[in-house]
Order: sequence, then structure tokens, then C-alpha cells
Amino acid sequence: MATQVDPVRAEATLASGLADVAKRLLCSTVQIHAGKAGAGSGVIWQADGLIVTNAHVAREPVRVVLPDGRAMKGRVLAWDRECDLAAVAVDAHDLPAALVGDSGALRVGELVIAVGHALGLPAAITAGVIHVLPPRGRQQGLIRADLRLAPGNSGGPLADAGGRVIGINTMIADGLGCAVPSRLVKRFLVSALSEASSDR
Repeated sequence: MATQVDPVRAEATLASGLADVAKRLLCSTVQIHAGKAGAGSGVIWQADGLIVTNAHVAREPVRVVLPDGRAMKGRVLAWDRECDLAAVAVDAHDLPAALVGDSGALRVGELVIAVGHALGLPAAITAGVIHVLPPRGRQQGLIRADLRLAPGNSGGPLADAGGRVIGINTMIADGLGCAVPSRLVKRFLVSALSEASSDR
């Protein structure tokens, strides 16, 4: 005999789980102020101060506000307009790095959460489902989800229901939130950090 699910309890469990995931994501999401532009977001990728954001967000001079409220100068290590990605470093250690997931394992219809500083408001959270994935085998392509993004979400994390970052939010197209897949972010960082090391 099949076990009957209590819909009220199931809803409460889902809501509590999403709230916990959002809280963890906020701990690894920073606010970025660049030049005369408005604020954007970024993801603490490594505990040693490496932050990933969008190229259109990371314009010098960069000021980064950490989740604990500390503000500090950021250094742009690498910048790729085509992918709309940038790597920024801050002089801080033991930061709460995001848990990075595999964008290649996503499925259409899967629940996702976006965190950022939308419209200048701190800790803005939105949720939706995967609408379209990049075609397999393509080196470029954006994840598209039916969630609401706004100015200030750019550079922030798109995460799965487990809180794993599977993309960097970059733009809105046809009413859908678009994000650079984590697999592409990893390739960008390997190339960017190796070039940064060779320049030293």
C-alpha cells in the first residue's frame, strides 16, 4: 500500500529547506560596486578571496562588500567579455566559499534559486525552474530559468535545490533569467588563473 503524503507537511518541509539553502547562498554572495555603475553581485569561489562575477559588473575601480559587512578594494585578475565573466581578488582569507555544482547534470524542470542584490536591495532571493539548457557539446550557451532577475542580480549565483552553484546570473532574455553554466566558469578560471600566474 502506497504511503499517503501530507501536503501541508510536505509544503512546510520544502519551504524550510529552501530557506536554509538561501541562507547558505547568502553567506557566499558579495556585493560589488564598480566605477560609476550601480551595484552588482559576486560569488566567493575560493576561501582565499577569489570571487567570480560578470565582466560587465567588474569595472575598475572595484569595491567588494563581503557578507559580514566588510568593504574592501577588489583586484580584477581576469576579464572575458564574450563569456561575461570576471575573476576578482580581495585581500581576505577563510571566506565562506560557495559549494560549486555541475551544470552538466541539470535537467529541464529542475528547481533553482538565484541570490543577489537586486535593485540595490541586499539579500534578494528568487526561485523558479530550468526552462532551457545549452545544447550538449556546445562550448558556449546559457542556462535559462523562469525566475525573476533584476539589475543587481548580475554576477550572483544560480543554485540547485541543494545549494550548489550551477551558474552565474548574467542577463534577462525574453523574460527568462540567464546564467553562465558552472562548467564554463571553471574553464574560464583555469585559463584566467594560469595566465595571471605567468604574468607575475
